[in-house]
Amino acid sequence: MRLAAYTAMLPEALRAMGMNRLRTALAMLGMVIGVAAVVLMLGVGRGAQLAVERSIASMGSNLFIVLSGASTSGGLRFGSGTTPTLTLKDAEALAQLPSIKAVAPTYSGSAQMVHGANNWSTVVYGSTPAYFDVRGWSFAAGNGFDDSDVRGATRVVVIGKTVAENLFGEEDPIGKIVRIKNSPFRVIGLLEPKGQNLDGRDQDDTAVVPVTTAQRKLFGNPFPGTVRFISVQAASADAMDDAEREMAQLLRQRHRLAEGAENDFSIRNLTASAQAEAESAQAMAVMLGAIASISLLVGGIGIMNIMLVSVTERTREIGIRMAIGARRFDILTQFLFEAVIICLAGGLLGVLLGVGGAWLASGLADMVVVVTADSILLAFGFAVGIGIFFGFYPARRAARLSPVEALRHD
Repeated sequence: MRLAAYTAMLPEALRAMGMNRLRTALAMLGMVIGVAAVVLMLGVGRGAQLAVERSIASMGSNLFIVLSGASTSGGLRFGSGTTPTLTLKDAEALAQLPSIKAVAPTYSGSAQMVHGANNWSTVVYGSTPAYFDVRGWSFAAGNGFDDSDVRGATRVVVIGKTVAENLFGEEDPIGKIVRIKNSPFRVIGLLEPKGQNLDGRDQDDTAVVPVTTAQRKLFGNPFPGTVRFISVQAASADAMDDAEREMAQLLRQRHRLAEGAENDFSIRNLTASAQAEAESAQAMAVMLGAIASISLLVGGIGIMNIMLVSVTERTREIGIRMAIGARRFDILTQFLFEAVIICLAGGLLGVLLGVGGAWLASGLADMVVVVTADSILLAFGFAVGIGIFFGFYPARRAARLSPVEALRHD
């Protein structure tokens, strides 16, 4: 019986809203804009978070970078890496630590690469086979070099997608010869694309050769056996602190640094830096959602104002209904129905507008916008809650009207 009564209220609510279509549309507009803003802003925030997570994954997991020490000249102190204090032997020693999974010493420099009529300037990294494991880099075609290539300083190179596109276009690069600083190198591998890192650098604009080849045949090395930096992968996330401490102790011992002397190297925890970036992106997503939610509150206030006007205009109608037997609860329910219907309709249109806006932003502005079912349900549920919250006061005011006073109202 009660369910039938509620069902009968729905067409009555729709009829009342239809009598003032412009006012209903204006009340709904605030909710449409609010829901669309929440869906779109949450999508933008989630997209930024996803982009950071992808960049973190592309760097490699549990990663450290060990840099050479700083130099001082004429009273001026230069940055880390300006004094060659790290060697291939240091890398071999670090690889023996129980908290370390893989180590890749690296000697790098910029070089011009040429194939036929095409040329491209890129950073060439000289490293060991472990480089690809440390960076979590798989191969789109071909494969990497091995330890025999490092021992023999062979002229082989693995290239990234950007280098391949600029030198070879659509041509398969595997087995082709490129010239690096006028020396011929055979392409043996093509790396899977990774995109930009957290600093905005194109990770696919790269070439990797054996470290001994880089030292002896490409860039030269006034300090034989030294490297510019060493990439280190810890055995697990839990071993990160132990790994950093053990690396520092081992390198101080190998470099014969006296107690209290300053380190002639520096260790950077890239995973910790990446996690800080991820937390910042997550905080931004929450902030964007909170800002957009203000639009919903404004829309709710607009609905409350419209409903209060509606109660005033329909005072005599309320009095007649009460006089023929309608209860206060029935009046309360009907006006709540009207507020919730406005919010539901506005919420649905807002979701469609927000998803459409996200699609346009992804296509036209080249932004990463991720609209999830959770964000849609959150915005839609919040809209319904706003309708109930801001519609309750006008509905309660209508229900508490005195039938006699309501019938006298002009």
